[in-house]
Amino acid sequence: MRFLVALVAALALTGVAGATSPPVKNIPAGPVSTIATQRGQLVSVALPHVAGKSWRIARAPNAKVMREVAEADVGRNVVVVFKAVGKGHAAVVFALTRGETSHAYASRSFSVTVR
Repeated sequence: MRFLVALVAALALTGVAGATSPPVKNIPAGPVSTIATQRGQLVSVALPHVAGKSWRIARAPNAKVMREVAEADVGRNVVVVFKAVGKGHAAVVFALTRGETSHAYASRSFSVTVR
């Protein structure tokens, strides 16, 4: 548990780099995870590394409900941390792409309810 708390704290302090890339189109169906949390809490998701490809946010969450605060490579995963900033529902969709292309090879979705 201490490791997880330290990891989340370290990720939150690293910040997030912004980048502009073309929108991802034709996202294939993928697993959807449902998360319930409270305002003020951090929510992290882990996406597996895939050689030669990158996970990108294809559909950004409602910024009034949650905001990305950090991301980092952790072992065999990319971990993305969000902060629940307001009550409501937010969905975030990640797409696996090769570089900055708009073609998606896979997806992972997260449906977050903040109380």
